[in-house]
Parts: sequence; C-alpha cells; structure tokens
Amino acid sequence: MYNNINVELAKRNMPVGEFIQKIGVSRSTYYAWQRSGNIPATKLIKMAELFGCSVDYLLGRTDAA
Repeated sequence: MYNNINVELAKRNMPVGEFIQKIGVSRSTYYAWQRSGNIPATKLIKMAELFGCSVDYLLGRTDAA
C-alpha cells in the first residue's frame, strides 16, 4: 500500500527480514500493514529514522524524502 517503504528497502538493498528486525515486528505484522495500510505511528517514526526520511514521504503524502 505504501510504495515508498518498498522504494526505500530497494534503495538500500535491505531484505524484509532485516527491516522487520530493525523496527521490531513480525513478518506477518509487516504484511498485514501492507494489506491494510494501518501502520502505528510509533513504527512509522522508527521507519523514518531508519531511512532518514519523513513520515509524510513514507505515507506518499510528499515526493521529497
């Protein structure tokens, strides 16, 4: 659902397994988020810090990382 998360993973050549470990969730939780688009704010902030970008970018609200 949030393509910019996948873009950032691809840019860093980061496997999903490594990513979910860094943000502290299970694989099934991550894929549930992909389907529903319902990601907790605390995890979005963690992702933004990990990728060095804004939450708005991750959510597709802006094109600028």
